Parts: sequence; C-alpha cells; structure tokens
Amino acid sequence: MAPPVRIGISQCLLGDNVRYDGGHKRDAFLIETLGRHVEWVPVCPEVELGLGTPREPMRLAGDPRAPRLVTITSGIDHTEAMARFSQRRVRELEALNLSGYVFKSDSPSCGIAQVPLFNSQGMETQDGVGLFAQAFMAHFPLIPIEEESRLRDPQAVQSFLERVLSYRRSRNNI
Repeated sequence: MAPPVRIGISQCLLGDNVRYDGGHKRDAFLIETLGRHVEWVPVCPEVELGLGTPREPMRLAGDPRAPRLVTITSGIDHTEAMARFSQRRVRELEALNLSGYVFKSDSPSCGIAQVPLFNSQGMETQDGVGLFAQAFMAHFPLIPIEEESRLRDPQAVQSFLERVLSYRRSRNNI
C-alpha cells in the first residue's frame, strides 16, 4: 500500500488556536474534503519559533526584497529569529516527503504573495511574501504550493491536486 500523500499546511487552517489573537482560521473544505485524501503536516512558524498564543500581532515592514518581521505596537524585530527557525524547519520537512503545501494567505509568516507590507514611507503595499513561505519556496522550488484563499475555486483545487500528484510521481521515479 502506498504511503499517504503528505501536504504541509499552515496549522491555523486546521482549526488549531495558534493565531496571534488566540484563534484559528479553520478551513472546513481543506479539512473535510481534501483531508480525506491527504495526510496534513501542520506548521505554525510563529508558535514553533516560541512566540506565545495570544501574542502581539506582527507585520512586514521595510524593503520588499528584504522585509523585516516586526511587532505592530512594541516594534520588536523577529526577522533574524524567524530566518534561523525557517532554515532549520525546512530541513526537517525534507525528511517528511511532502508533495505540496497550503499556506495561509496574508500572513507575514506564511503568505506567498501580496502580503501587506509597510514600506519605508509608512505606506501599506501588497508587495510582501511571508518569511517562512519565502524560505520554504527557496528550499523547495518544485513543490506545488497554494494559498487557502485560492482553493475556494474548484479549478484551482483540481490544478493543485494534479500538480501534487505529478510531483509525487516524479519524486518517486527518481
């Protein structure tokens, strides 16, 4: 019997209370529909970094090519700690034979595109990429990824699953 298809996922999407406000972003479709066919590998970069729940919210700030991850009220910079964590965590994920990853949209840690970023003039742009997501994509450039917000579209779901299964087949043939 073939091992299950393993897909990494932002842990808050599974209904775990790991978000900055102590809540979650449970996605019923991911859990109840896709979850029947895959084994989820949950990751919450901020909690795994050691930040509590609840915690002060964070945002991306500065240069879009080298954003900083800072808390909104106190201005604590978690950029270097998140970079170290991300490098370690992606190496750990190698051993789990992931075939895809579903990231939480708009997250300063997990968003893969158009994450709010406050530039040097203090203006909000949509130029950011979450720091963990950025490290993951650099480490695993071929693994299919998607944000949960796009997986509400049936065609996007089908495309994602086809890419996941194709990636898994290609990896197993090597």
